Amino acid sequence: MSHHFDTKLAKDEPSINVCDFYLFRGVPGTTVMAMTVNPDVGLSVPDILHTDGLYAFRFDLNGDAREEVAFKFRFNEPRLASNDEHAHVQKFTVRRADGKSIRGDGGDLLLEGETGKVHSESGVRVFVGTTPELFAADASALHAFLHAFYQEHRYHADAFLHRQDFFARRNIMALVLEVPNRLIGNGKIHGWVTTSLYGHAPEVQIQRWGLPLITHIFLSASDQLKDKFNTSSPSEDTALFAQPIAAFIEKMSSYAGSVTDHSAYGKQIAARLCPAMLPYEIGTQAAFDRADFNGRPLGEDVMDVMLTLAGNKPLDDGVAPDRARIRDDFPYFGEPYSKAEQAGVIPEPRPPKK
Repeated sequence: MSHHFDTKLAKDEPSINVCDFYLFRGVPGTTVMAMTVNPDVGLSVPDILHTDGLYAFRFDLNGDAREEVAFKFRFNEPRLASNDEHAHVQKFTVRRADGKSIRGDGGDLLLEGETGKVHSESGVRVFVGTTPELFAADASALHAFLHAFYQEHRYHADAFLHRQDFFARRNIMALVLEVPNRLIGNGKIHGWVTTSLYGHAPEVQIQRWGLPLITHIFLSASDQLKDKFNTSSPSEDTALFAQPIAAFIEKMSSYAGSVTDHSAYGKQIAARLCPAMLPYEIGTQAAFDRADFNGRPLGEDVMDVMLTLAGNKPLDDGVAPDRARIRDDFPYFGEPYSKAEQAGVIPEPRPPKK
């Protein structure tokens, strides 16, 4: 949940709250993309995706920070599953779009399916359903860390000493798509994901995810910055967000006492984060670490990476994803946590609607 309730609409409708984006090599000759939504599904929200939602994976193939290829999901009305009075099933379609069909829900139909099942056709595999949460963070510690930064003007690394994973044993919903590389492109690509509302009116983008924790850490100064990020596109990032991101990093590294030229370091990392897209060399082993971003496999501890970049000082929040919940084969997310395993987990409080 590295982008967790970023916007008012995401708070009101968790099913269109983009939480995380993963991008990595699948079986030979394929690439896997996965988007997670619906935080704390099964405890505080139902396993339903928005019927007016447009869930899209977008890829820049030529370095202009605009998408040349997109993969889009649309969902029908849910029905109750026959074996569980609390579980739902929804039919969905997956389309590949380029050129004039990039906007809206147009494109070539790749596959139709139902949630909760793996579907395969012509080298394309898809799964949509409830999965274990594979993001880990000490959320209260991050809040305390940022409070010290903004209110006390200090680098409060000790905030992370109590090491409690707020997201442990929670479930989420994942949209997992594995496609032959030829359906994306060759060489280095840059990806991001969006959710939009697209019903009887023109498409309205609700949320965008390009790199983990951009809004929760680097644009945490105001809700206005977060809202602007979520409704904009990567091609606008340098103009709109490089300066506030650089300013945040300059102050953070100054409080940490980690660099001599705080301004230069802030600009250096802002240039790495803007445009906010996940780079990936098609066909290579994905890794997301402090030295380099190359896709993002399941199980990487991205919180530690981004905190360390922010202050130029190694910082470990003391918790990590449950890697035992990752499987080697499609859909790569393991079994969701059972009701017995979730005994004692308190449902996540919903943010108040404003």
